[in-house]
Amino acid sequence: MNNEYILAPELEVTDWLNTSEPLKLSNLQGNVIVLHAFQMLCPGCVLHGIPQTTSIYELYKNEPVKVIGLHSVFEHHEVMNKDALSAFIHEYRIPFPIAIDKPSTDEAIPLTMKKYKLQGTPSLILIDHRGKIRLNHFGRLSDIQVGNAIGQLLSDANNLSVAEQGRSSSNETEGNNCDDNKCTPA
Repeated sequence: MNNEYILAPELEVTDWLNTSEPLKLSNLQGNVIVLHAFQMLCPGCVLHGIPQTTSIYELYKNEPVKVIGLHSVFEHHEVMNKDALSAFIHEYRIPFPIAIDKPSTDEAIPLTMKKYKLQGTPSLILIDHRGKIRLNHFGRLSDIQVGNAIGQLLSDANNLSVAEQGRSSSNETEGNNCDDNKCTPA
């Protein structure tokens, strides 16, 4: 495992749509998280990002993958409000939970967008099962690239889980001294 990856900060949001309760990234650890930052008036989001994210949601809905949309408005604030977003979600039949990024009090860039150092929309963030950011990409990635990245994170999580189970049983074996990195005879 690469320790250079940073822990994903919690989302700072004003509201949630398409979910009965607010989501916290810390409560979703153990899953791969796909975070799609978008604006409803962004052509790249409408043409590519949202359809791709909806496909990811449908493809992985029975896997340990959680998809979250982040409506991150940095322009046209007055027209991209919650009511407009609700209508947009209904019209585009977006099925996954959507967080509304909290506006900054002193600049156009909303708080979560700033925390994640997003360059614009669409942006795709992949968070591994331990809550670490593994991809932060501005713009469009092909479906094959995204599917490969998610598949790799699922494989990493599965392989690590099997290794952790093996370590757990090794730790219980009399005469071994094991930690996260190695086992030595007693």
